[in-house]
Amino acid sequence: MAHPYHHSLSSVRKWGGTVEDYLAVHGWFDASKEITADFRHRALRHHAEGIFMSETIFGLTITLSSGRVIPTRWVGEQHVIEDLGFIPSFADWVKAIRPEPWMGRTRRIEHEVETPASAEPTEAA
Repeated sequence: MAHPYHHSLSSVRKWGGTVEDYLAVHGWFDASKEITADFRHRALRHHAEGIFMSETIFGLTITLSSGRVIPTRWVGEQHVIEDLGFIPSFADWVKAIRPEPWMGRTRRIEHEVETPASAEPTEAA
């Protein structure tokens, strides 16, 4: 797996600036390795929605140390394409997740939380 540093070196080759200009964005994409340290970590952020989320976190653009301004989305797209070869949707990841029985097990709580009509509070006149 590529390290954020190596993704940053690739960004420098593409758009200039320094490694430090890009490390935060590339590090954010790979921070999910804290959860699972194999390729499955990518399901959390390596998709189109994750790229747009990076804009929310880092802003629509980043200003390089050289003064050049580039779209944050470019950096996210570069990262995902370098890791996966294309930009999947989140739905692409979900389709690949094998459902397990515990994932759909829900408890109906309506009877515990609904108040009978006769016990409903009334407005004071």
